[in-house]
Amino acid sequence: MEANELIRGAYDLHVHSAPDVLPRKMNDIDMAERIRQSGMGGYAIKSHFFCTSERAELMRTLYPDVDYVGTITLNSAVGGINPTAMEMACRSGAKLVWFPTCDGEEERAHTFNSGPNKKLPFWARIIIEMKEAGIEAPTINCLDQAGRLKKNVLDTLDVIAKYNVILTTGHISHREAFALVPEATKRGVKRILITHATFPTTFYTVEEQRRFVEHGAKVEHCYTTWATGKCPWDVVVEQIRALGPEHVVLSTDLGQSTAIYPDEGMLEWAKRLSEEGFSDEAIRTMMVHNPRSLLGLE
Repeated sequence: MEANELIRGAYDLHVHSAPDVLPRKMNDIDMAERIRQSGMGGYAIKSHFFCTSERAELMRTLYPDVDYVGTITLNSAVGGINPTAMEMACRSGAKLVWFPTCDGEEERAHTFNSGPNKKLPFWARIIIEMKEAGIEAPTINCLDQAGRLKKNVLDTLDVIAKYNVILTTGHISHREAFALVPEATKRGVKRILITHATFPTTFYTVEEQRRFVEHGAKVEHCYTTWATGKCPWDVVVEQIRALGPEHVVLSTDLGQSTAIYPDEGMLEWAKRLSEEGFSDEAIRTMMVHNPRSLLGLE
């Protein structure tokens, strides 16, 4: 099967589109045309700072044949791990929630852990500019001093379970994630995605990924992680093969102004995995069926 047929009906659950406070390659209108032309089914609109469910709802009225997935990321801009913000996001149609990303304690420490000449991501520059202006963006940890999940985290899990939305782990530490996921399933959360498993600050071994799978989670692998040299391609392939396509979701994490478009990233995934010997069925399981299953579409 040709690559463009392999991505037909696919969902990219990790797209950074404009409008945003960070520079983006395309906006949601641009993406609508690209989704149509590529034959994909839809994508999740991710912002580190804003809830995107209202955008998704508006865009669906303009492009009803494109499935826009609204999301929220529990960083400081929405009050951190904030059950009230989570409740409002779900009431307005959000289908996916990321636990802290750029404001996670682990991620922030890793980003600012070297000298002044280190190339920083755009979001880190915003943190610096805010600090210089006297505006603090506090770091966030899911755990208290005793290593237990905080009450606001538990309350947020209850909201996620109530609305049956997708919990994704964001950039939280391993210690946080291995406490969060079992508690989430205990509280009735049915849809869990372990975010970009080979990203430097969230890297999980296959054995660690299997621990999450035991709780019903899917594991996300992103195009940008290997395409930008953050993890060798052969490691990504080895992990996917070892875990099994039935447990994997392929996303792109694209939208950066200097990168390719998300649909092009999905095509590249399909081509390269075909060359590695993955069957058409396995690729479509990871690109089409698993994301649709998480969204409750099949």
